[in-house]
Amino acid sequence: MATMQFEIVTAEGVLYSDEVDGIVAPGIDGELGVLPNHASLLTVLKPGELRILKGNEETDVVVTGGFLEVLDNKVTVLADAAERSEEIDIARAEEAIARAQERVASRTSDMDLARALASIRRGEARLQVARRQRIRRPNRSEAPQ
Repeated sequence: MATMQFEIVTAEGVLYSDEVDGIVAPGIDGELGVLPNHASLLTVLKPGELRILKGNEETDVVVTGGFLEVLDNKVTVLADAAERSEEIDIARAEEAIARAQERVASRTSDMDLARALASIRRGEARLQVARRQRIRRPNRSEAPQ
């Protein structure tokens, strides 16, 4: 089967780099699937789940926005921030959403509403990806006996 080179790069460094069979990314206008030998493309990503397909494995990563470029059978994601699903702290994500919702509800004159709403969207994307990961691959120690 044909493959393509794929990388996720953030300000902190390279989060992922490998040959893959395909990816599904949260494009600004909806999910975007990219397979090997895809036409050249540059698009904006919104906060959401990015799925990496390799063999029979699927790796989930949450991105908080950024850009996706396809060029010469190489896909590069320049993400504002990215996190593997298994690394997401659900309690911390829920707390971040609650804080942002409180800022929106209080609506002080100096509050940046767009920033608070973006924070809510990022937190919700993180929660969605983390919960889906845990449903697909439950921790053996949490399984009923």
